[in-house]
Amino acid sequence: MTSTARKAPWILARSAQVAIAAAAVADVFRAAAVRDHYLHPTDASLHRSGLISMIFLYVSAPATVLFLVWLARSRRNAQELSPQASLPSRGWTVGAWFIPVVNFFVPRRFVLDIGRASSASWEPKRDTTLVNLWWIAWITHALVLLAAGRVAPGSTAFLIVAEGLMIAAAVLLGLVIERVTALQSAALGATVPFAPVAQA
Repeated sequence: MTSTARKAPWILARSAQVAIAAAAVADVFRAAAVRDHYLHPTDASLHRSGLISMIFLYVSAPATVLFLVWLARSRRNAQELSPQASLPSRGWTVGAWFIPVVNFFVPRRFVLDIGRASSASWEPKRDTTLVNLWWIAWITHALVLLAAGRVAPGSTAFLIVAEGLMIAAAVLLGLVIERVTALQSAALGATVPFAPVAQA
């Protein structure tokens, strides 16, 4: 039986959403400051870019931690809600994000698996599309940054595209967090586990 004492991680969800939004905004200022220093290097631009980069690190670190803690908690709830679902271990749920190449593919699958196992109300087309859009924005952002560094360092066009993708990824991730948490909040009131939604 599903424990009614267990609750969806709303506090974690809200904290992660706010932190992710703050990190995305900080990244825009960081990228602009670094570009300005690259194009017009002075002691003042070096100081400014260094300061803003430090602020970005101080903001992005807790955003990363809060998101991963939310994800691990959501995985635990999903396992309880759907014991027969094949879900990654807590360690692998977090660790996969830090393994090169693996982190380009596996975390997306984990988020989808957690979502499907969280509620019979998971909508394969709409909810999977939301996760896919977030992942595409996030990965494309990384690829654009890589291309900019190799092809056109300091390019305004690359900066605008990369940071636009960063903001889009942050908004979409906030929606993914909201959706999974809302599904778990509703499902945790059920008295029996359910079968996870079939993969699309």
